[in-house]
Amino acid sequence: MADAQDPRPTPPEQPDDSECCRSGCDPCIFDLYQQELEEYRLKLKEWEARQAG
Repeated sequence: MADAQDPRPTPPEQPDDSECCRSGCDPCIFDLYQQELEEYRLKLKEWEARQAG
């Protein structure tokens, strides 16, 4: 069970296709989402290790 002092990380919200302006922004909203998703996965892995220990 998750500890209130160490809550499970929450995944980033995936942007809707309509949120992209299609003008070639750098970074694109989907690039930022991928970065956030990678950070979330790392934090989740660390959290799971703490919960198992």
